[in-house]
Amino acid sequence: MAKKAASPTTVTLKHLAAEIADDQDMSKKQAEIILTDLVARITKHLKRGERIRIVGLGILRVRRRAARMGRNPATGEPIPIKASKKVAFRPAKELAEAI
Repeated sequence: MAKKAASPTTVTLKHLAAEIADDQDMSKKQAEIILTDLVARITKHLKRGERIRIVGLGILRVRRRAARMGRNPATGEPIPIKASKKVAFRPAKELAEAI
């Protein structure tokens, strides 16, 4: 029998804030507030349709998906899929090479 691959660890905003707080000599609460504010600002700019470019990380932008016809996999009958917006991420060259 094949062994099941272990699921990767999930790093949360609190974990990131704790690491930043340790490295920057600030409280965990302050670091968490800064990260929460960063997420809110990124969200605000994406809602406006702007691109977010973070050097060394990548580019975030909103892409529009047109309405289309899909298929119900169980029955095979066609179903309409409405138009939507998705956040797309393109990693920076530095990030892609680091991984």
